[in-house]
Amino acid sequence: MPQTKIVRIAMWSGPRNISTAMMRTWGNRSDSVVIDEPFYAYYLKATGKKHPGADEVIATGETDWRKVVARLTGPLPSGKSIFFQKQMAHHLLPEVDREWLIGVTNCFLIRDPREVIASYIKKQEDPMLDDLGFVQQTEIFQWVRGRTGTAPPVIDARDVLENPKRILELLCDAVGIEFSESMLSWPSGLRDTDGVWAKHWYSEVARSTSFLPYRPKREAVPQRSREIYERCRECYDRLYEHRLR
Repeated sequence: MPQTKIVRIAMWSGPRNISTAMMRTWGNRSDSVVIDEPFYAYYLKATGKKHPGADEVIATGETDWRKVVARLTGPLPSGKSIFFQKQMAHHLLPEVDREWLIGVTNCFLIRDPREVIASYIKKQEDPMLDDLGFVQQTEIFQWVRGRTGTAPPVIDARDVLENPKRILELLCDAVGIEFSESMLSWPSGLRDTDGVWAKHWYSEVARSTSFLPYRPKREAVPQRSREIYERCRECYDRLYEHRLR
């Protein structure tokens, strides 16, 4: 049965997760259109964070959050019925009105904070708590649950990597669409839908054609990051209780 109703999926993640690979799964569906971190330019301009390529992101992106929201809740291209929005939770700064979230299907992609921090510090300087998105994910989750009366879907990165088909089937069922086998693999390379920051961050995903098998990370959290880790762990554990499995 073909998908006909419009579904806008806002997938709230944090950095150093499998969020770009998740965007590939949806981008490989013929009925879907995707968008890559639409609040990123706004976030960088508002915070002054010194990310790789920040000036280019700001110059080429939308820095007015109201216009971003209008795009996320606006019409879809002809022939498309699913709008997958790869979102970074920490990009949704406190001044952004949350009411638009009621008009989209909010989902959450979480990852063990020990693995996130170990990966993050290889790419960037030591993170602050607000850089990792765990607190913001929890805040958005609680806001959506409070307004809808229902816990939104949560998926864990390890579960996805260990059994992609099962978790994607569960996710599709949770958001009210049919699963497609096309979600399990995709052509290698970058996409026109990737952000201009892809050249700084997406080298591994660009080589991929499917989700890679889960490999446990052995790195310990540096002592200087232990306090941040413990706070992230509290948030992660809270959302982990709701994960699809």
